[in-house]
Amino acid sequence: MEELVLKQRRLLSNLKPSFSRGLVEDIAWDERLIGIQGARGVGKTTLMLQHIKEKYGNSRECLYVSMDDVSFPYNSLVDLAEDFYNRGGKKLFVDEIHKYPNWSQELKNIYDSYQDLQIVFTGSSILHIHGGKADLSRRAVVYKMQGLSFREFIQIETGLKFPKYKLEEIFKDHEEIALMISKKVKPLAYFQNYLKFGYYPYYLQGKNTYPVKLSATIGLTIESDIPYLLNMDMKYINKLKRFLYVLSTNVPFKPNITQLAQSLGMSRQTILTYLRYLKDAEIISMLYAKGKGYGTFSKPEKIYLYHPNLNFALAEENTNIGNLRESFFLNQLSYIYSVDAAEAGDFFVNHKFTIEVGGKNKSFKQIKKIKNSFIAADNLEGGIGNKIPLWLFGFVY
Repeated sequence: MEELVLKQRRLLSNLKPSFSRGLVEDIAWDERLIGIQGARGVGKTTLMLQHIKEKYGNSRECLYVSMDDVSFPYNSLVDLAEDFYNRGGKKLFVDEIHKYPNWSQELKNIYDSYQDLQIVFTGSSILHIHGGKADLSRRAVVYKMQGLSFREFIQIETGLKFPKYKLEEIFKDHEEIALMISKKVKPLAYFQNYLKFGYYPYYLQGKNTYPVKLSATIGLTIESDIPYLLNMDMKYINKLKRFLYVLSTNVPFKPNITQLAQSLGMSRQTILTYLRYLKDAEIISMLYAKGKGYGTFSKPEKIYLYHPNLNFALAEENTNIGNLRESFFLNQLSYIYSVDAAEAGDFFVNHKFTIEVGGKNKSFKQIKKIKNSFIAADNLEGGIGNKIPLWLFGFVY
């Protein structure tokens, strides 16, 4: 136990003052079992340590432990919880829970045995928290952690604070909102940088080394996380890499699953399984037709890379502006709202709004007869009527 306490104190003392993510305000920290789930590199560990440092400092009632620590000094997570509880522990923070084989059963056992012990854990976006050996659906309150929004990126770059806006507020009051923001900062001056390197918080460690780190993050996700968490045979990793390369050089596109299977020498079921793996890992996004299923073997209407940053890391030759614009819009909106493929236009949001994404001169020709239709226009500081600046959709979280 003393070893873990000393490690925690070292981590907290080395934690540099940093930007605080908006999610920290949304989490109900008084719940007994809290899960924070997200892709590699989005900042789960930093968020957890920042909260510990701010709320508990070096109090012995709080303990942080990472399950990827090779020197973990207990036989099990249950043994750790018992020892911590018996020493007066009140709040246990468990990082990288997906690295622990029997995580769901032991979390359930701890939850049931120590009713005044609170547990906060982080896990990979690939982890099916409600699908482990023990059902945690009635016990855990789980939050999804996304990478930086455009709003958060501007706040980091400028030191200025801006509120989040609900989608309905943007549609109704976008002219006034854009004007208020533009009086403080010029959003377009930051937009291209955000598309290139602003999504993963570790860009703060060095913008020049960001592409290398992002490529390494993708590599670890494919070579380590997916095989370990999804029981994928290691011999298929190279096929998965090849598949991702094909996707990244063609997105956004409407997939022909049979054609893809034939060209890659794989079965249709394998293609659909690989798509699910990459979607769970938040490397790709899949857009479905309105009213169609989201199941494992449902064919998506369109495929995108999960965020524009990934285009620069995986297929820089495919970083055309139309691709980046659509990928940005889908990434920012789908975190909170439902987004489907539209019958006309590009996206159908929240089962109500049709959105066409384009440049500032984009016309309403394709969507002019559709109720609740809007254009999300790039290179536009302020909009008018049903034409809204694309960057403003980066302020929903």
